[in-house]
Amino acid sequence: MSTFNVELKKVVDDSYDIETGFHLEEKLLCDLKNGLAGNIKKYAVVTDSTVKGLYAEKIYDLLQDAGYQTDLFVFPEGEKSKTRETKEQIEDAMLEKGYRRDCCIIAVGGGVVTDLAGFVAGTFGRGVPFINYATTLLAAADASVGGKTAVDTPLATNLIGLFNQPKKVYIDIAAWKTLPKRQLSSGMAETIKHACMADRSFFGYLKENMEKIMEIDQVSCEYIAEMNCKIKYHVVEKDEKESGLREILNLGHTVGRAVETVSGYRLLHGEAVSIGMAAQVRLSVKLGYMSEEEAKEVINLLGMAGLPTAVPEYIDREELVKKLYTDKKVRDGKLRFVLQKGIGEIVVFEDGAYATPVTEETAREIIMTLPGECRL
Repeated sequence: MSTFNVELKKVVDDSYDIETGFHLEEKLLCDLKNGLAGNIKKYAVVTDSTVKGLYAEKIYDLLQDAGYQTDLFVFPEGEKSKTRETKEQIEDAMLEKGYRRDCCIIAVGGGVVTDLAGFVAGTFGRGVPFINYATTLLAAADASVGGKTAVDTPLATNLIGLFNQPKKVYIDIAAWKTLPKRQLSSGMAETIKHACMADRSFFGYLKENMEKIMEIDQVSCEYIAEMNCKIKYHVVEKDEKESGLREILNLGHTVGRAVETVSGYRLLHGEAVSIGMAAQVRLSVKLGYMSEEEAKEVINLLGMAGLPTAVPEYIDREELVKKLYTDKKVRDGKLRFVLQKGIGEIVVFEDGAYATPVTEETAREIIMTLPGECRL
């Protein structure tokens, strides 16, 4: 008997830039010409049916006019498309068009597009480079930093995927002006979450400037885009693969993701997270980590952004309790929650843990006492 040791120690630099501005299509083309993706001449532009005509076709035309081989790969918009089946369809379409390992994927759209396209890039040809061109506030807040890519299944959201870092991220604030108000509000949920978990002064800024932000004021929007990136970066830098600290980015998501799934995706991601935040602050008050007044501040700020904090009446609350067990923070069959400490901090539990076990009975009590809402 013999043993052969395969030593594969690696030091990998996955650093990348996030460029924020208005109408960045030409800047993307300039960066490609200057070697952002190396010597690659083939680009797969992945987008959804809504963004296709708004932004993706313009980027596709710019690439073609510059002499690159490029194709558009379009799937139906919405969370319902973030599936293994859609991933397979994109991969098959790319193979049929002759794409192999000598290509780069450009994801143009919101978080569903960047999540899905990043996952395709991580597995196509055992890995090809990709670039994110984020067109929504939600993508700017949630998908620009961290490299999480995944698809949903009927049993759970975001549990089939991988960590895969892009070559660069472009946050085009001009695109926010094309968003319906509901989509813009949805994007604010992750921004408010970042303020709640990490920066009390940023929370205050959002309170004072919410009206400007919702009107796409340039200065305010550039500031919140920068703050979202900074707050998330400081977490991801210390825990890229979510072994501990990165769990804090799931603030509000234990209930939020369950609400999103049980709603049949009638709720947008940010709307569901907002309801999850409302549940989380109530739980934090119950366990003594924040005051009733602080909880009201959070709920009021969510309301200022046009977000729901009540459970739609069509949602079965017992089904919602059961769905909590599909959360990725569950350990040994026990529910675990990330909780706020006041506003601007996260509770750190024994042994440095960032989530704490909560009994089903307690979780049910919180969910059952959330107000009802029939409009969404």
